[in-house]
Amino acid sequence: MNIYVGNFSFDTSEDDLRGYFEAYGSVESVKLISDRDTGRSKGFGFVEMENKSEALKAIKELDKTEKNGRTITVNESRPRENQDNRRSKNNHNFY
Repeated sequence: MNIYVGNFSFDTSEDDLRGYFEAYGSVESVKLISDRDTGRSKGFGFVEMENKSEALKAIKELDKTEKNGRTITVNESRPRENQDNRRSKNNHNFY
């Protein structure tokens, strides 16, 4: 199950995130999202857990907890909306 983790400190590492979630079960992967120009963390990322029930427990227990001075947001990741769809929703054609 893919999990979104947001609002964490820019100093948070992949190992930090892995540690938070390994307390609840097996972690397949961790991905921090960083700015492509600066390489600096954007303060959010994704954790993939093998077992759905372990992932749901991690979400329930970690959401709105404080880590490194920040209250993190943890929830089930939703598929990214296609950019073409976003453009068409916001693109108003005025003639």
